[in-house]
Amino acid sequence: MKSELVLAIKQLCEERKLPPEVILEAVEAALISAYKRDYGPALNIRAKIDPKTGQARVYADKLVVEKVTNNRTQISLEEARRIDPNAQVGQTITVETTPTNFGRIAAQTAKQVIMQRIREAERNYIYNALVDKEGELIVGVIQKVDHATGNVIVNIDKVEALMPRKEQIPTERYYVNQRALFYILEVYKSGRGPQVILSRSHKNFLKRLFEREVPEIMNGIVEIKAIAREAGSRSKVAVRALQPGVDPVGACVGMRGLRIQNIVKELNGEKIDVVEWNQDPAVFVANALSPAKVIKVILRRSDDDKTAVVIVPDNQLSLAIGREGQNARLAAKLTGWRIDIKSESEAKEEGLLTGEELRETQQDILALAEAILTGKKPIPSEAKAQPTALTEALAKSIALEQMQPPEPSEAVEEPKPEPEKPEKAKAKPRSKKAEKAGELTLSLEDLKAELSRIRTSDSEEERKTHKRKKK
Repeated sequence: MKSELVLAIKQLCEERKLPPEVILEAVEAALISAYKRDYGPALNIRAKIDPKTGQARVYADKLVVEKVTNNRTQISLEEARRIDPNAQVGQTITVETTPTNFGRIAAQTAKQVIMQRIREAERNYIYNALVDKEGELIVGVIQKVDHATGNVIVNIDKVEALMPRKEQIPTERYYVNQRALFYILEVYKSGRGPQVILSRSHKNFLKRLFEREVPEIMNGIVEIKAIAREAGSRSKVAVRALQPGVDPVGACVGMRGLRIQNIVKELNGEKIDVVEWNQDPAVFVANALSPAKVIKVILRRSDDDKTAVVIVPDNQLSLAIGREGQNARLAAKLTGWRIDIKSESEAKEEGLLTGEELRETQQDILALAEAILTGKKPIPSEAKAQPTALTEALAKSIALEQMQPPEPSEAVEEPKPEPEKPEKAKAKPRSKKAEKAGELTLSLEDLKAELSRIRTSDSEEERKTHKRKKK
């Protein structure tokens, strides 16, 4: 039959979620303290508890001598040989010194020591269990919200953790018994036991969410290179693919945006921009300013400063800067470059765009628009440092405008019989979209006239062919 001590130890293990060995060590240390208190200090005292019966025994190491002068530390050769027939003088042997009423004395004197040791063992066990989870996500239940300080007390596996106001998302509201996901920011020891600091605003919280939702990141196919976050408002994440043929941005967004929507839902609507990381700082800066389109990036390095001068179209300037400068600020944090954004007209005045660059941009627009009109694949030009997404979009808008049917003019009858020599096509009035886009090239009217000339020459060829067939 098990003793009350064994049953008490088993109950403690279940309540405190501690292994039995920890409780037994604490009880044995308390028994040694109780023995020394009642019977005086002695060297090499050990206490053992039988885990099956719960019987406590005390053992002492004594020196074998011919004449005993101290009964607590010495034993005669005759008594020693009763325990060990091979004992010799000068040898140390273990002798049981358990008092007759030791059980009652131990229960009275060791109670406080046992509770103190159990609390220490519990704290160490909790600390060792949580310190390995530092930097990971964990689910907790909000236990208390302190409106005076703004701190939130969270219960994590019967451990009270703290989420300070600075680690909270400003747009979120917390209430008691609310279950939420938290990032374990720090675990440290203090006089009151292990302290756990939680966070939902840290940028690594967003990183762990991506790792949980995107299998390619967890498997090492896609890597998160940098994160810039303003919690509750907007974040930018730079990713790159570690295997060829993998679209890192598409992998993070997911089919129909399912993966990124799950992350946004966990963050209660926080906007997230996923951009592709590039080894070239100019391309990376241009990508980081997404969704704004960039014409050119000029890098200026010095010993203590890295500045990127970014040139954007006039109608994209406010989009590149963002509300209260948020887009530019996050892009600067993401890339590590100080970003100076200039409009195209301002760059022309300062001479940041050369005439050759402007002519190349105009030629690119013309080639792309002609390719869209004729259905031919444009000839790829040499790779350039500045992004070309803007010119392609502009060319498409111009080509679509040219493909629209001509607007009805005033009554002017065309002569029926003889084909006349085609006159130079007049450019029709520009639409509002084209007027805005016209600022992006040297002469948009010349571009339209050139496209009209292409169409007119094709019509002339058709008329000549028809005339020859009649003859």
